[in-house]
Amino acid sequence: MTTSLCIENPAAVLSVHLLETGFGPFFGTPCGILAPLYRRLEDESGLQTVPREDNAVGVAAGAAMAGRSPVVLMQNSGLGQSVNALASLVVPYEIPMLLIVSLRGILPDTTPENAVMGRLTESLLSDLGIPAERLRADAMTAQVDRAHEIVHEQRRPAALLVPPALFGWQA
Repeated sequence: MTTSLCIENPAAVLSVHLLETGFGPFFGTPCGILAPLYRRLEDESGLQTVPREDNAVGVAAGAAMAGRSPVVLMQNSGLGQSVNALASLVVPYEIPMLLIVSLRGILPDTTPENAVMGRLTESLLSDLGIPAERLRADAMTAQVDRAHEIVHEQRRPAALLVPPALFGWQA
């Protein structure tokens, strides 16, 4: 894909490349930042809405145990909700799944209720031992390929972090 397409419609590029690299099924909780990706995955692969992020992680763990490469979409406040499921199930048992986490609480999102998780998200994932990358429109396919290597080849969890402006979210 051309760099201009990546910059013009990164949600489309991301959804296509996730499917091309064998990721799925997709589970998620709605999030304004992830809405363009969420809609595309609903249309293209039947993304399943799960009301709580920790439950989505649990369902994804079951899909991984059945040999699939699940993806959980959530905002970073939901990552906070999911810490126990990740720390006591996914990480110690090396259950392969991809987390796509929106980064609320970083610019341009200045809402005070999201500020703490905005500061903690990357260090929290690092402390859990889950490799994470902040997505960039000009490097997205390579970043998905690296996540694919971790999830499919190394058989462990990884995370891709979505800055608020990547898919056009505005405060």
